[in-house]
Amino acid sequence: MTDASNVIGPERRPDLSGARLSRRYAAERRFRLYGLAAVMTGAAILLVLIGTIVANGYTAFFQTEIALEIDFDPETIDPDATRDPEVLRAANYQVLIRRAMQARFPQVTDRREKRTLSRMVSSGASLKLQDMIMVDPDLIGTSRRVWVKSSDDIDSFAKGKIRRDVPDADRRVKDREIAWFDTLDSQDAIRSKFNTTFFTAGDSREPEQAGIWGAVIGSFLTLLVTLMLSFPTGVLAAVYLEEFAPKNRWTDLIEVNINNLAAVPSIVFGLLGLAVFLNFFGLPRSAPLVGGMVLALMTLPTIIIAGRAALKAVPPSVREAALGIGASHLQAVMHHVFPLAMPGMLTGTIIGMAQALGESAPLLMIGMVAFIVDVPGGFTDPATVLPVQIYLWADSPERAFVAKTSAAIMVLLAFLIVMNAMAVVLRKRFERRW
Repeated sequence: MTDASNVIGPERRPDLSGARLSRRYAAERRFRLYGLAAVMTGAAILLVLIGTIVANGYTAFFQTEIALEIDFDPETIDPDATRDPEVLRAANYQVLIRRAMQARFPQVTDRREKRTLSRMVSSGASLKLQDMIMVDPDLIGTSRRVWVKSSDDIDSFAKGKIRRDVPDADRRVKDREIAWFDTLDSQDAIRSKFNTTFFTAGDSREPEQAGIWGAVIGSFLTLLVTLMLSFPTGVLAAVYLEEFAPKNRWTDLIEVNINNLAAVPSIVFGLLGLAVFLNFFGLPRSAPLVGGMVLALMTLPTIIIAGRAALKAVPPSVREAALGIGASHLQAVMHHVFPLAMPGMLTGTIIGMAQALGESAPLLMIGMVAFIVDVPGGFTDPATVLPVQIYLWADSPERAFVAKTSAAIMVLLAFLIVMNAMAVVLRKRFERRW
């Protein structure tokens, strides 16, 4: 006989549903807080990174200049008064700068101090005087107030990168140079001007003369080759694999390998380019042509995968409707499916090109790490690209290249943001929701 005291009726059971519901809600709140904390942490790290880059790099967009009274001495520039362009180009304009600096400080008589005084001006300042004479030879025999670039050390001092309160033995700008700088500043012979050279010149050993224009042109030529090779090849491969290829083990093997290639480290493509394009075919080293071919190999899997995804997103009813009115399979794909999938393909292509723009490892393997001063004029000229230029400047010992490196990173990030924004705009503008 069952004991009635051991039977727990519904009215005597504890209500556990409310406790379980409270725990579930608490776990959900914790999960949301964890997600919010992760997002905030990532945003904070990104802000710190960008803030550090901007703080280090914004000074590179400005350059300190010194005003000098230049006496364009005929005996130094054109002693025979022939106005021969070759003679004018070969003249010693550095002498004119040294004389102008010594005229500013006639009390400096020691030979070593004279050299130190002259080094306050950039070694490339003589090129500016040369350009002035080549443009207007009538300046010979006259005197002009000319603003010339200061050296990288003086520029760093003027921007506060080299502090006054540091002991003289521990800083590159010595006390006597600071005194000369203060004298020039009191005479309104020091100014800070927007550094157009940074955007119009190629690389240089002197930080104040270095620019990114050569790297920008090299990046443009390299990406142009990449786009010309990867876009048509990737789009055609995506159309064939998705619409026409038979479904068998061979096509399955190709699809698996395409997906695997998208995850291969980029330096492997650089090794492939070194072995095939340079060593086997003998193509020119450090050229945008080879760089574009290597980046095209790296970008192809991304374009193919994005193209196939765009084709899959088109509803089957579009194909069926075209086939139903008598169109062939090729006509249905090329006239109806392909135009609807093109915005997605373009978006994937732009993202792939943005990835290629930021790559440096594969290009290092094919020699695009070389020091290139001249701006490339063609696809086979020696060139470098922005990521490699940043790598080179980051490895330079001069302090002024720190700001140049950060400024070049800012320019590269701007290009990447623009390219990704273009991808978003294309998707929003032309994408259709089915």
